[in-house]
Amino acid sequence: MKVYSINIMIAVVVSYIPIHFWIQLKYQTSTLSVHATQEQFGVITSKGDESVTKYTLTNLHGVKVQLITYGAALTNLLVPDKEGKLEDVVLGFDDLDGYRGVKARNPYFGSTVGRVANRIAKGRFNLDGVDYQLATNNGANHLHGGLVGFDKVVWRAHAHRNGSVTFTYSSPHMEEGYPGQLSTQVTYTLTDSNELIIDFKALTDLPTPVNLANHAYFNLAGHEAGSQQLYNHRVQLYADRYTPVDDEKIPTGELASVNGTAFDLRSETRLGDVIHSIPGGGYDHNFVAGHSGRKSYHTNLPLVAEFWHPPSGRLMKVFSNQPGFQLYTGNFLPADDSLLGKNGRFYHTHDGFCVETQNFPDAINQPNFPDSVLRPGTVYHRTTVFKFSIK
Repeated sequence: MKVYSINIMIAVVVSYIPIHFWIQLKYQTSTLSVHATQEQFGVITSKGDESVTKYTLTNLHGVKVQLITYGAALTNLLVPDKEGKLEDVVLGFDDLDGYRGVKARNPYFGSTVGRVANRIAKGRFNLDGVDYQLATNNGANHLHGGLVGFDKVVWRAHAHRNGSVTFTYSSPHMEEGYPGQLSTQVTYTLTDSNELIIDFKALTDLPTPVNLANHAYFNLAGHEAGSQQLYNHRVQLYADRYTPVDDEKIPTGELASVNGTAFDLRSETRLGDVIHSIPGGGYDHNFVAGHSGRKSYHTNLPLVAEFWHPPSGRLMKVFSNQPGFQLYTGNFLPADDSLLGKNGRFYHTHDGFCVETQNFPDAINQPNFPDSVLRPGTVYHRTTVFKFSIK
């Protein structure tokens, strides 16, 4: 096992720092002693014994983040409750077979999803006069990058001395039908302010749609707590509008007001009081990120959502520079005991929620949605912060 640690004492000569390291360091004003360890998580024998590595980040308060190179996935996130007790608040698996879907379908637990997160209608789009057909894996539609998206590949990784891990993956031209070679970088940083910062970057050699997101499932009562505790969460979304969808979860193109609907979560609302009023068994909708007037102190990103679990006191604030975010309440997790997760726990419908910061679904086909096309010479750069505290 390798161990990396640092006690930052200020005073650095900026001109001598490689640019990629400086990008990581600039978010670390509150990090004093985050350290990282690494160990083997498993081996994929079907790929010539390809090794998968697990990284563990731990901060001054004992908050722990665990990540694996398969899917650049967040597997564990331990944060304290109001009594100081640490609990793992993300759903996941104990072993590599779980993440690979060997025994049951992995519903993207903690994964980095792309090249385009969420749905593209019929897996089709026209870009600069050329028609493209992507792999379809969600009925007739394309979801989260296709049959072999970024969640199903092994990424390269490097642990930095400032308490972060950078994952890189080069997606070849026409992978899953997408044009251009896309060089992708995802960096996870844990701070001593109990923030998990996820920083996404990409470069391309041809125009291509890009929409990278993390697909962690949270339950602030603990990953084993179940749906009843999920219903006890209080949610507040800083969103005046959302994007209505059809029966296949494809946006209609409308930007609708949340006024007078169950999508109006601008005031703190108990999730269990509204979740069953949503057609389709719960939330699986994109919200248009609004303006809360509050920003992350270290990253200057706007606050877009808050989730609070009163019994434990855990509060999670979400900051992002993406134009939208998907609130998903685990509606498609199984009702039966077919999805075995961590610590022998079977996960069921509504056991966890996702808040996937993103561009709008099917943006490549919707002219009134934010542009999703990355062009050569332009850097795709999006950042999300999950900040944990006690309320």
